[in-house]
Amino acid sequence: MFERFTEAARMAVVEAQIVARESGSVEIAPPHLLAGLLKADVPLLTELGIATEDVAAELERTRRRGGVSDADAEALTEFGIDVAQIVERVEQTHGEGALAGRLGPAKRGHIPFTAQSKKTLELSLKEAVRLGDKHLGQEHILLALAQQRGTDDVLARRGADYLTLRRIVQRRKAG
Repeated sequence: MFERFTEAARMAVVEAQIVARESGSVEIAPPHLLAGLLKADVPLLTELGIATEDVAAELERTRRRGGVSDADAEALTEFGIDVAQIVERVEQTHGEGALAGRLGPAKRGHIPFTAQSKKTLELSLKEAVRLGDKHLGQEHILLALAQQRGTDDVLARRGADYLTLRRIVQRRKAG
């Protein structure tokens, strides 16, 4: 599957596995893929002026809250629900990272992809084909993540929605 991946895209997947392992996850989910891209440096996001450390911080907050994104937390605040306070109370009772899905010490060896991550990688390949590329690069993975629930809003909130990213990739190809 990875034979068409560029070296940078392979590194992003390797970094995603490292991020998943370090967070105690038993599977590699799309946020891990996005975090892996951020660690491998994504020129496309830099071109948009997006601070990758801000994206990484939001991914970590979302993980710590058990999947509740910044947008979800803001929406819940309007109903008087303080997600940060809930997380703090849960962690006081059950330990740090209790909602993060940490399942114990980091495991060695292969970490499988979630079904959504497999779909992301399939979409990446489709993006490469649609763009007429023979390789699969970071830009294709980023385009796929911009279409996946959970990572799409993280990117869109920073001006990196699918259409914007696609337009930039096409412009770069044109020269």
